[in-house]
Amino acid sequence: MKSLRFVGREFQSESSVVKVGGVSIGGGDFSVIAGPCAVESRDQILSTARAVASAGAGILRGDAYKPRTSPYAFQGLGQEALDLLVEARAETGLPFVAEVVDPRHVEAVSSVADMLRIGTRNMANYVLLKEVGSQPKPVMLKRSRTATVGEWLDAAEYIYDSGNHDIVLVERGIRTFETSTRNTLDISAVPVLKTETHLPVLVDPSHASGRADIVPSLSRAALAVGADGLLIDVHPDPPRAIVDGAQALTIEEFEALMGQLRALESLLG
Repeated sequence: MKSLRFVGREFQSESSVVKVGGVSIGGGDFSVIAGPCAVESRDQILSTARAVASAGAGILRGDAYKPRTSPYAFQGLGQEALDLLVEARAETGLPFVAEVVDPRHVEAVSSVADMLRIGTRNMANYVLLKEVGSQPKPVMLKRSRTATVGEWLDAAEYIYDSGNHDIVLVERGIRTFETSTRNTLDISAVPVLKTETHLPVLVDPSHASGRADIVPSLSRAALAVGADGLLIDVHPDPPRAIVDGAQALTIEEFEALMGQLRALESLLG
């Protein structure tokens, strides 16, 4: 028999709405979170924040700490990046979400960020999940690239059980035998989760594909299948990006995508 989950529909039938700053995620709203994968410089984050705000994004993304496969890769600017994100919020009004990768960083990130994100590599880091669950800011939980939906929901349960009930799930692709994309977007996970959990569900087409050219198609698919929003990489100059430039939309491409999403949203009602 399936065990009871507090994040499950069997516990709460009504869909949850998570407030991030003045932005609602869930409850019928379609939320777009956009920005660079990592904060690289003051000019980069401020120019991107201005652009995505103007295009209609509701929340800024940008990371101060980056868990990387190679120990020699760029790991983020740390506290300097958090300070720049605070400056970007003050100028644009966009609340921001930032990744936390270490329990020792939770207090520093939660003291300034509007939302904390657990990335794919840390979905099963239960010490970290408990730590973010015991602070008050909303938590974004990405699916591990090797996790089942059930394992993902159990990870969310760790956060919920630690006291934080403002949790947003993000489908960001899983590892399969396919090599034409960075990962394989499990689009079926969205309607499955809508049945299994009351938590809001977002889709990250950037990390799912690793290819900017198909991010718009996957974004439209996410809206059509019932996702509550998107998490999209945007960079003012993707070829010069330090992290994940191949999957980042240019500012012009993001503006065009937002227009497409508005049209599709109107069509779908």
